[in-house]
Amino acid sequence: MLEAASGGYGWRARVARVGDFLRDHQRAIRIMQWIIVGVYLALLIVPAVLPLPDRTASVFNNLTIVAQFAFWGVWWPFVLISIPLLGRAWCGLFCPEGTLTEWASRHGRGGAIPRWMRWGGWPFVAFSLTTIYGQLVSVYQYPWAVAAILGGSTIAAMIVGYLYGRNKRVWCKYLCPVNGVFNALAKLAPWYYRVDAEAWRAPVRRTETINCAPLLPLRHMQGAAECHMCGRCSDYRGAITLSPRSPEVEIVHIAEGSGWQTMLIVFGMMGLAVGAFLWSASPWFVTLKQGAATWLVNRDIYWPLVDNAPWFLLTHYPEVNDSFSWLDGAVILVFIFGAALVVGGAIFAGLMMASRCLPVCQRPGVRNAVGQLMRSRLEGVHKLAQGLIPLAGIGVFLGLSATTLTLLQHEGVPTWWANPLRFTLLGLALAWSLRLVWRMAGLRTRQLGRRLGVVASVAAGLLPFLWSWWLFFVLW
Repeated sequence: MLEAASGGYGWRARVARVGDFLRDHQRAIRIMQWIIVGVYLALLIVPAVLPLPDRTASVFNNLTIVAQFAFWGVWWPFVLISIPLLGRAWCGLFCPEGTLTEWASRHGRGGAIPRWMRWGGWPFVAFSLTTIYGQLVSVYQYPWAVAAILGGSTIAAMIVGYLYGRNKRVWCKYLCPVNGVFNALAKLAPWYYRVDAEAWRAPVRRTETINCAPLLPLRHMQGAAECHMCGRCSDYRGAITLSPRSPEVEIVHIAEGSGWQTMLIVFGMMGLAVGAFLWSASPWFVTLKQGAATWLVNRDIYWPLVDNAPWFLLTHYPEVNDSFSWLDGAVILVFIFGAALVVGGAIFAGLMMASRCLPVCQRPGVRNAVGQLMRSRLEGVHKLAQGLIPLAGIGVFLGLSATTLTLLQHEGVPTWWANPLRFTLLGLALAWSLRLVWRMAGLRTRQLGRRLGVVASVAAGLLPFLWSWWLFFVLW
C-alpha cells in the first residue's frame, strides 16, 4: 500500500509494527512464557496428587475439575482455533513445552540433529499415537492420564532440547505431536512474515545474529506453516516484515503437499480423530464389544474380560467404578482404526477420483507415460488434500469442544445453542474447503466440466466424514 510508504499509517504499516513490537519486547515475552510454564506445571502436577473428585465436585470447589476444564475445555480447543487466526503465535509466544525445550537447548550439549529425527512421517505418527493412547487411558477425565501424556511430552521435549541444537526448538520442529496439525492450520493464517528478496540481497554494514528457534531458512521463507510468529526476525536486514495476506494464498499457490501431510490430514485429522471422538458415544461400539464378549465366553476364554491393566496402559480407577478390560482396549483400537479406514479411505478415494479429472502434468525426469501418469495423479491428490485443511481443523475442534460442552452441562450451563453452532461451523468449513479445491483445480485446467468433476469427487468422498458428525451430534 502507498500509505505505508508515504506516512506509515496504512494497514500494512500497522501490522508491521506489531512484528517490531514483538521483536523489541522479547524480555517481557520470556517473563510471560515462564509465568505460563508455572501455571501449566501447577495444573499438571497438583491434581495428580489430589484424590479423584466425586460426583458433586465442581469447577468452583475442586482443583482437579479446574485443571480438567482448563486443559480440555479451554486450552486445547481454543489453541486450535487460534492457529488459523493468528498463525503459530501459540508456539512462539505461549507454549510451555516450546519454552522449556529452548531453555534446555540453551544449557544442553548442542549435538547435531540425527537423521532419524528428520523423517517426514513423525507428525503423523506422533499425532496418531498420542490420540490413541489418550483414549485408552481416558486423558480427558483423569489427572494421572494428563500427567502421563502432557507431562511425558514435556519431559521428552526437554530431553531432546538438552541433547540437540543450541538455543533451538528441535522438538517443536520434528517430534511435537501437534506440530503437523499446527503446520497445516497455520497455512490459513491471514498474517505471515514476508521476505523481500531484493532487500535481503542489498549490502549491509552489520547484521545482528537472529536466533530462529524453529530452525527456518529465513531467506527463503514463503509461508506461515512452520513460522512460530515470535517476532525475533522482524525487520531483519530490512527484508522481513509481518504482513497481511489472503488466508487462501498459501494453500492455493505455495503448498504442494506430500504423502505424509496427506496421511495426517485425511487419515489422521479426518479419520482417526473421528473414531477417537465417536467411540464413547457409539452404540456400534457397545454392540461390537458385546458380540466379542459373547464369542469369548462361549469358548471359555475369560482373560480378556478382566480389568487388571495398570492405569498407564488402560483406564483403571476402581474407586470410581471406571476400569477398562483388555477387551475394552482392543475394541477401542478396532473402532478407531476402523473409522480411520472407512472415513479416511473414502476421502482418499474421492481425492483420487478428483485427481483423475485433472489433465496429466508433465514433469521433467520421468520418461515413460505410466510414470508421468502416476506421479501426476499423486501430486494432484497431495495438492487437493491441502484444500481439506479447514474442514479437518474444524472437525478436530468440534471433537475437542465436546468436552467443553460436557463440562459446561455439568455446571448447569444451558447448551441448546451448541448444535446449531456446530453445524454452522461445519457448513462454513465445508464450503471453504470446496472453494479451495475449486481454485486449485483451476490451476490445472480451465474446463468447467473438469473443475466441477474435481469438486464433486471430493465432496462425495467427504460424505462419511460429515455423516459421522451427524451421528455424533444428533442420533447418538
